[in-house]
Amino acid sequence: MNTDRPAPHTAPASGPASGSGPGAVSGPGAQGVPGPRGTGPDAVGSDAAEPDAAGRDEAGPRDGGGAGRRDRKARRTREAMAAAALRLTLAHGFAALAVEDVTDAADVSRRTFSRHFGSREDAVLDCLRADFARINEALAARPAAESPVAAYRAAVAAWLHDPDPEHPAWHRRPGMRDLFVLIDEEPALTAAFRRISVAEEERSIRLVAARLGLHPETDLRPAVAVGLGVAALHAATRTWVRDPAGDLPTLLDRAFDLAAAEPPS
Repeated sequence: MNTDRPAPHTAPASGPASGSGPGAVSGPGAQGVPGPRGTGPDAVGSDAAEPDAAGRDEAGPRDGGGAGRRDRKARRTREAMAAAALRLTLAHGFAALAVEDVTDAADVSRRTFSRHFGSREDAVLDCLRADFARINEALAARPAAESPVAAYRAAVAAWLHDPDPEHPAWHRRPGMRDLFVLIDEEPALTAAFRRISVAEEERSIRLVAARLGLHPETDLRPAVAVGLGVAALHAATRTWVRDPAGDLPTLLDRAFDLAAAEPPS
């Protein structure tokens, strides 16, 4: 890794509306100014429509299958950059990570990086943003008759036990304990994680409010219900990270049981 270059200025990525989704383990927000964008061709294509913060094409539907192929290509490019950023950070530390290290490893231009990420920390933590989003997708698919806390618990369980080998849950993904330790130690990662988590938690609240037919801003019930689920997820994850013998699925079951107890005991 090139440690001679100073780390680029960073800027908050424009993230989705909120929440602590999947392991919605609370989130951060780092600030700064992104470096200059590249001007050459890139893996996504310099004439491609700008993707949103999660790598989705915002240009709207197109005729034929071009839009779907373009979206898939943009998603693969984003995932490659995120994987490179995480791998390099775990190997050499966040302070040694430069945007150019990520773009070189993923074989893309600086412009491509800037289209997808507002900062180095956003790239490093993008896998967690994607996990939170998967939890919210599972939450949106839960039966309407299910209580909000039960629905959130089931959504977390669906993410936890998803057999997809490309997107395993944290306890089946190498390096995740080390990543959470870095989040605690690096202020920029701490802030970025909080921002990402809060954004996905807000999404969870809006999903629950829609299920209940309540206003997400003025009615306390959706936020309280999601807050219980998020607290259980955070508490279980915190213990799992600090206890090498801990089993994340078991800890999550215990944490949700405690959240349902009145009072916890």
